[in-house]
Amino acid sequence: MSKPIGVIVLAALATTACHHQNGIAPASDIALLPYPETPEGGVVDTYFGNKVPDPYRWLENDTARDTKAWVDAQNEVTNGYLEQIPFRKAIYDRLEELWNYEKYTAPFKEGSYTYFYKNDGLQNQHVLYRRHGEDGEAEVFLDPNKFSEDGTTSLAGIAFSKDGSLVAYQISEGGSDWRKVIVIRAEDKSIVGDTLVDVKFSGLAWHGNTGFYYSSYDKPREGSTLAGITDQHKLYFHRLDTPQDEDVLIFGGSHTPRRYIDAYLTDDERFLVISAANTTTGNELYIRDLSKPDNAIVQVVDNFEKNHGIIDHAGDTLFIYTNLDAPNGRIVAVDARNPAVENWRDFIPETANVLSPSTGGGKIFANYLKDATSLVHQYNRKGELERVIELPDVGSASGFSAKPGDKMLYYSFTSYIYPPTIFKYDIGTGKSELYNASRVDFDPSLYESRQVFYRSKDGTEIPMIITHKKGLKLDGNNPALLYGYGGFNISLTPSFSISTIILLEQGGVYAVANLRGGGEYGEQWHLSGTKRQKQNVFDDFIAAAEYLIREQYTTPGKLGIAGGSNGGLLVGAAMTQRPELFRVALPAVGVLDMLRYHKFTAGAGWAYDYGTADDDEAMFAYLYTYSPYHALKSGTVYPATLVMTADHDDRVVPAHSFKFAARLQQYHRGEAPVLIRIETKAGHGAGKPTAMIIAEQADKWAFLFQNTGVTYNPK
Repeated sequence: MSKPIGVIVLAALATTACHHQNGIAPASDIALLPYPETPEGGVVDTYFGNKVPDPYRWLENDTARDTKAWVDAQNEVTNGYLEQIPFRKAIYDRLEELWNYEKYTAPFKEGSYTYFYKNDGLQNQHVLYRRHGEDGEAEVFLDPNKFSEDGTTSLAGIAFSKDGSLVAYQISEGGSDWRKVIVIRAEDKSIVGDTLVDVKFSGLAWHGNTGFYYSSYDKPREGSTLAGITDQHKLYFHRLDTPQDEDVLIFGGSHTPRRYIDAYLTDDERFLVISAANTTTGNELYIRDLSKPDNAIVQVVDNFEKNHGIIDHAGDTLFIYTNLDAPNGRIVAVDARNPAVENWRDFIPETANVLSPSTGGGKIFANYLKDATSLVHQYNRKGELERVIELPDVGSASGFSAKPGDKMLYYSFTSYIYPPTIFKYDIGTGKSELYNASRVDFDPSLYESRQVFYRSKDGTEIPMIITHKKGLKLDGNNPALLYGYGGFNISLTPSFSISTIILLEQGGVYAVANLRGGGEYGEQWHLSGTKRQKQNVFDDFIAAAEYLIREQYTTPGKLGIAGGSNGGLLVGAAMTQRPELFRVALPAVGVLDMLRYHKFTAGAGWAYDYGTADDDEAMFAYLYTYSPYHALKSGTVYPATLVMTADHDDRVVPAHSFKFAARLQQYHRGEAPVLIRIETKAGHGAGKPTAMIIAEQADKWAFLFQNTGVTYNPK
């Protein structure tokens, strides 16, 4: 492995902003301040006899004064560059204009009220409203914009008691995964009891009006609470009007150590369902029949090999979603008094498409993925298909859930050129009607979005959806952004993005590849992109870029790549393996140090997908080969890179991005900028205020356009 060399200092160049009559052209030269000096420490780790230097280990200490000074210095350089891009302000203004329209979510009923979220346009957080029945006058119920002055405290989850009279809601401060829980009475919004603290990765499950179940970890006692390992999840029951330290431990902790524990109740509150896992894939399943207070917790599934969840029950019959012996998923039925796996019987068998079920109005809705787009079937409680629901277009449908007695439900439909639209669905007749259309300033008739299939390095056929203006000339001269994820069984389905309008309006191409490692084609698709098959994911992404170039959608000099979290790893791996293939790289909140990712927060739970460097020598060698932080090579010309992270990210700690950016700045030998943008008072992404999102997206597009030579034409 090449040792780090000295700090690269790029000569500052005079700024020349050229404004054309029909647009604002990129500046021919932008002054780039010298990169901050990043001192190298002498840390060397030994893996199976292999010595691996980690000179920037000190940046893992996010609370240290030196780290904070480094962050400030990096942001100064980055902001100094971005401020000189002549069209940055015009992009920001256009994004603000696009964002400024009323946005609604689908309504839901609790007690005698109908609730819905609404944003007037540029509010930092959506506001929760309610009205009596469906037609009463709307009133503000909870306004998260008043939680903090700068909008960085968000509403991170809410749960109503069955009768709708009590509400428990979670708040997140600065984007952290650590939550506080506040309980209020729905009628007058008066607070009940004390605020719960140190809640993490938790739902809230009410049992009557006595209290609710929630999950949390002990906060790390040493070092940073943002980066410290959180290992043993604990399920508690909180009884109202009692102190949190008297909450009863139900499951987990040292008695049954599990890394992730989730709990919920069936609609009639008879069964408590507990899901326990040590990684992000595969879970044990438990139930407790709450009809008798002395009933014990009963284990339904005693291993972590597959995924399972109870979706409903009828009397003593449980309906369980599982991918056991069904890689694409199925629903089985079993008697709750003897729920062992050997007693399961098929209720809705596996199909060729991946299943994601929900319930409502006494029906089961099977939302299937067919080549990464939605296909929804409605079944009755006998397991009989009643209808295939007619959707408005090819895209993504979500929200097919309701209470057992409901006659109507609401679902949302979207695609890359179909803004999110809410439909009201009659469960009895199967008829949909428009409930709320998007008011975004976008004309879908001007654009097209089509799915293509290309072959990866090993011949596997990969789907990709490409979106652009109608009549696009395929001459290789179009700016393009390729987006991907490829991990954790997560499926990328068509969804509308306000931000992407900026690229499409400029004649750009937006491409999303459905890579292996995701869930688009079930368990096997996921597994073929995990551990020592992870390179398949990177090969799929690289092959997508080669397809776009081969078919003359774009050229390497006009092509950017983007991804966040596991997608940040994807971008980091692609740009280090094929730096000449891309002009711009945008890795966001990425997992970039693959040798140490499991040393922070709940990162050890990602080992199902990644493996760890501690497993064995072969796994270490595999990870070391592609780990973006370690794969950087001295003297290499890398793409223009804008690493993006946040100082409160306690899921993928910012040290990943800090260390990667430091080494990239030292090793890079091209003239293109390699910068890091570090958001303050923000986390992994959830709950980020609108103003912060718009600023971040404006910087992203300005950086992409500036470094692909695009002339920005204000609308």
